[in-house]
Amino acid sequence: MSYLKIAEDLAARIKSGEYPAGSQLPTYNELADLYSVSFSTITRVIGVLRLTGVVVGVPGRGTFVPEKD
Repeated sequence: MSYLKIAEDLAARIKSGEYPAGSQLPTYNELADLYSVSFSTITRVIGVLRLTGVVVGVPGRGTFVPEKD
């Protein structure tokens, strides 16, 4: 599965409410296991989602779905 397809899937899960605003995403290792891909692929996925504003990274804490304004 390509990193763009995984990014689309995660974005759809967020939009559907599986990961609601303010929630923390699984760790990179957990996501790699979930999608059966490498850690570096998940790093690319999260990078895409950060650039598009779907998720935000909090250093030392993890990756989160941003709160709605």
